[in-house]
Amino acid sequence: MTLIRPTAEAAGASGPARRPAAGGAVALLVLVAVAALIPLLGPRSVLDGTGEAAAPGVGGIALLRAVLFAALCVPVGELFAARLARRVPGAPLEHAPHSWAPYAAAVGFVAALGLASVVATGNLLPHHLSDMDVGGLYESRDGKLALLEVNAFLAAGLCALSRRPAAQVWPLAAVALAEALRAHAAPEHGPLVGSGLTLVHVTCAALWTGGLLHVLRMLRAWRVSSEAEAAQTTKTAGTAVSADAAGAALLGLYARVAAVLFAALTATGAWSALRRMPPGTVLDQLTATSYGRTLLAKLVLVAVVAVLALLARLRLRRAADRLSACVPARAEVVALGLVVAVSGLLTALPLPIRWS
Repeated sequence: MTLIRPTAEAAGASGPARRPAAGGAVALLVLVAVAALIPLLGPRSVLDGTGEAAAPGVGGIALLRAVLFAALCVPVGELFAARLARRVPGAPLEHAPHSWAPYAAAVGFVAALGLASVVATGNLLPHHLSDMDVGGLYESRDGKLALLEVNAFLAAGLCALSRRPAAQVWPLAAVALAEALRAHAAPEHGPLVGSGLTLVHVTCAALWTGGLLHVLRMLRAWRVSSEAEAAQTTKTAGTAVSADAAGAALLGLYARVAAVLFAALTATGAWSALRRMPPGTVLDQLTATSYGRTLLAKLVLVAVVAVLALLARLRLRRAADRLSACVPARAEVVALGLVVAVSGLLTALPLPIRWS
């Protein structure tokens, strides 16, 4: 019994071999469109009836923040997944998928530049170039952090195109650090604790989301390359079986690390939420404030992600075809993308009220 699927040569020159790729591209575009609607339309929904007033242009700011988070996840995930793959015996590392890191860095650079322009306009959306005080960015804490993110994404893109793409870990770490510092201003009670929690939270989220995305891309690339080699050399399915075994091993290795990341995310997220909303007010604020409502939506999505991750892990252990775990894993990536979009919205909303 052969495990080799029809390749372009076997299927003919017509479209069947290209349909999965086209379908994947369409699905990606739909996901991006849906994720973009969350920060754009979300503020109106979560602010309704709360009596809170959001900053002007909150939808655009939330979208830029979500794009920045996504641009951080992609290269971090590539570095993380590539490191895991090197620990898998017999993994066809030479058949790695094309890197998305340079494109992610370019998108992150544009998003960071947009956020810097908002800071230069006094946290308002600029309508004209004359509205921005670019020189003032160097005089404020938020301005310096915004410029750090712009330069860090530029440096990450250059590193991704260089002979040592692993060097981009340093500018990417600078982006995560800048986000952690930006989210907790100096007047806040215990800003260093809050920044530390956010730094761990953002880092773990980027590793989990971007790592799973790139692991699935690697599995697909390995399978396609092994099938092509088997077809060209008229061999049996031995190569495909080897690729499947390596793919299952990589997915299992990722699942074990993801369990630790999930625990860290849960702990830091809960701690951060309790710092924003004292324990006695959490239940009220989850429904009465825009921040609480958005946080509740994020918790629901994270719960869905956890269920999908558990289902994938069970398939890895018990299913005859261990790579059937890719099905819930793909759904998990979609859910994680929505979590990133909601997180971008969460950072742009008014902070919850600290009731005594």
